[in-house]
Amino acid sequence: MKRFKNFLKTTIIGGLVVVLPVVVTILFIKWAVEVIKGIIHPLTQIVEKSVKVNQFVAEFIVIVLFVLICFVIGLVVKTALGRFLYRFFEKRILKIAPGYSLFKETIKQFLGQERAPFSQVALVRVFENSTLMTGFVTDEHPDGKYTVFVPSGLNPTSGVIYHLEKEYVHLVDTTVEETLRSIISCGAGSKDIIVQTKKNQLEEKNDRKK
Repeated sequence: MKRFKNFLKTTIIGGLVVVLPVVVTILFIKWAVEVIKGIIHPLTQIVEKSVKVNQFVAEFIVIVLFVLICFVIGLVVKTALGRFLYRFFEKRILKIAPGYSLFKETIKQFLGQERAPFSQVALVRVFENSTLMTGFVTDEHPDGKYTVFVPSGLNPTSGVIYHLEKEYVHLVDTTVEETLRSIISCGAGSKDIIVQTKKNQLEEKNDRKK
């Protein structure tokens, strides 16, 4: 009976692990579509009345027009005059708007136009003892010191910046994406990071002996 309960429990949990991400993804896409439709609704109504088409066709026309406008603006901004006008407008008006800079950087990283400022994953000894913190190297100084960003659990966009001696920074051969997933999940999956760090430390000791 106990085996059957465990089997039933693990099977249901396994099913949820498969089904829930799919359901959440579908709900997110549905929500995003509804948001977009709500934003373009006034323009859709204008197109429906002027061109006399149904709502679906009107929405399609508005989206195509929006893409074309983005394309034209992109072409204009590539010119010297366009860059000057954009920078002037951004500096004088847009940057005053709350959250504009944050949204801009987020969108640029999402679209792949700007790389994340993290160059290397590291485990750091901030307190100069055996306590290790997961962080990202953001800068390396000529004297060998590192600047490291240590993010908060669940929310990797906030954290603390430390400037540390090289001996307190243990570089880890793992990807930023994998480490971010570990941080978001409160440290789950950090075993690989610890194992890799110990391996690197052992290799460093062997190199010193040679």
